[in-house]
Amino acid sequence: MSTLLNRFFRLRPGEYRLVIIMGLLLFANSLALEISDVVAISGFLENVGVPELLIVYIVDMLLIIFTAGLQSLIVDRFHRVNLLRWMSIAIAFAYLGLRLLFVIGSPGWLNYSLLYLLSDQQWLFFPLIFWVLANDAFDMSQAKRLFPLIASGGFIGQIVGLLIAGAAPAVMNSVNVSSVELLVFSSAIYIGAFFVVVFGLKNLKVRDSTTHEHVPVRETLLEGWGFVREVPSFRYLMISAFTVATVLVILEYHFLSVSDAVFTGTSFQTFYSFYRLAGTLGAFVIQTFITGRILQRVNLKDSFFILPTIVGLASAVMMILPGIGSATVGFIAARLGKQTIDESSNKSLLALVPEERRGRVSFFMDSYLFASGVIFGCIVTGIIVVIGNLIGSTSYFYIYLAVAVIASLIALWAIFKMRGVYDTSLFNWRLKRRQRGSKVLDKLDF
Repeated sequence: MSTLLNRFFRLRPGEYRLVIIMGLLLFANSLALEISDVVAISGFLENVGVPELLIVYIVDMLLIIFTAGLQSLIVDRFHRVNLLRWMSIAIAFAYLGLRLLFVIGSPGWLNYSLLYLLSDQQWLFFPLIFWVLANDAFDMSQAKRLFPLIASGGFIGQIVGLLIAGAAPAVMNSVNVSSVELLVFSSAIYIGAFFVVVFGLKNLKVRDSTTHEHVPVRETLLEGWGFVREVPSFRYLMISAFTVATVLVILEYHFLSVSDAVFTGTSFQTFYSFYRLAGTLGAFVIQTFITGRILQRVNLKDSFFILPTIVGLASAVMMILPGIGSATVGFIAARLGKQTIDESSNKSLLALVPEERRGRVSFFMDSYLFASGVIFGCIVTGIIVVIGNLIGSTSYFYIYLAVAVIASLIALWAIFKMRGVYDTSLFNWRLKRRQRGSKVLDKLDF
């Protein structure tokens, strides 16, 4: 039986414990994330509205850019395990602080906005530090084989979190307890994650990638940009990632706008929970059983075509067949592409980056770049919505969906160009390790 499981999950001796611990940490983060996200979105739409959510998105992305700047100053200077440990306890106290705001009677729009901002920050920064640590602990061949399996722990956490969030209103109302008590539960989850890091990863051996050199702040913040700009494959990937982020926020706005018009009150929360659950189950199946095999059989550079193709087709279908069906299926497909194959491809490609620069490059690609694309998408969508409402049009969604289609085509062009320079980029001086005798090709698994 053990041999059968080893062959199925492609585990090798000595990998079991670390894979379980890393998967458990992703489970905890995803569990708390899904609970807070469902509560935040449902509460915000009920108390405010969909168009105003674009403003929250922009504030959220600006906050990401600001905090990413602070984190990029320390991510490559301190041990990743210590960073993950203190981030866990910081998020735990943040949830307790939000619970206190509800107790003192702060406005609902403020509380739900802050809850959404917190959930989005934890969605981005906890995995960022986690995957940088994982890249330090595993080589590239292990990453392609084990990262999809480790990531499946996050999808299990999402499933459990959505089930809890969906059942919480009925269960907690029956005992006359508010759903905001789930914030205390989320805080307890991160306290548990803190102890898992402390005791589970205390003896983890990783490549020494920390640096204690004095580096000017400006130079540190521009390190990721300089790397991406000077390595041709990463430069084209940057263009694709920016435009895909723009498309994703347009598709999300359209989905929320259509679904909020169809479902109201508690029915929206029920629908939203089932939508998230369906997408999560699909992502779990794909990530656990399909993603790893695709990356083993398809060249890494070719795997980046998948997400731009999916979001382009989703945008086109929403234009041709407007309605709740196309909006839901299209956005689920886009999320599945982003969370599974594309995310694993990006994490595997990150293994090419030297350890001493990997954290800052990761922050640039996953925070600065993603946030900039979302902000651009919010501004474009907001302008179109405002103008559409001013002229009394009900069909302005065709315009922002057309923008999404065009952006998808630009992303496909960028990946095509990236594919052409991928091999030569492997010899770029930016990819050179500091250790003597280390070769870039040693990291590749052909």
